[in-house]
Amino acid sequence: MHRRELFRILGAGAVVPALAPNVLAANVLAPDVLAMLREAQATPSRAPKTLSPKQDELVTTMAELIIPQTSTPGAKGARVNEFIDVILTDWATEDERKAFLAGLQGVDDNCTQLYGKTFLECTPAQQESLLRALDEVWVAEEYLPKPHMTGYQRRDQQLQGNFFGVFKRLTLHGYYTSEVGFTKELKLEIIPGAFHGCVPLDASKT
Repeated sequence: MHRRELFRILGAGAVVPALAPNVLAANVLAPDVLAMLREAQATPSRAPKTLSPKQDELVTTMAELIIPQTSTPGAKGARVNEFIDVILTDWATEDERKAFLAGLQGVDDNCTQLYGKTFLECTPAQQESLLRALDEVWVAEEYLPKPHMTGYQRRDQQLQGNFFGVFKRLTLHGYYTSEVGFTKELKLEIIPGAFHGCVPLDASKT
């Protein structure tokens, strides 16, 4: 699969809880594509190739704040951090990779300015407060006028733009294409358990 094809799939829905059976039926996300997107959640755990141990912990913590554990596993349980590392390693351009890592550093820089400590050293309340502020900035930027782009141009920029917007999209896609998100949260089956073809016709309804 080419990079552009991957981004066509990721761009099929901004949030991906829209991964309903009708979406699968339309071949937007075929089972083999889902298998590729769940590479990061394969067993055993995949050691990060792009993220350093500290960056990996930062990504894990941020993603879990976006999709926390409730009655079903959250982003950490779905190993979204590994999904993000796969995207950065295998699909991102060098510039996109650098921008993402710079964005992670920016999160720590903001925390240091506000609280005098890094994001991981902050309390959960402080961490959530910062992410909410970053989210507000991203949402505001989304409403700004943008130059016209073709569908291909927009899809090819899935990893570009506001860092928190990129991070949030990757977190959502990583979660809802994982086995945890797909089967336990959305309660969907990747491949139906049985195929019921021709069935006897009720003569009384003909």
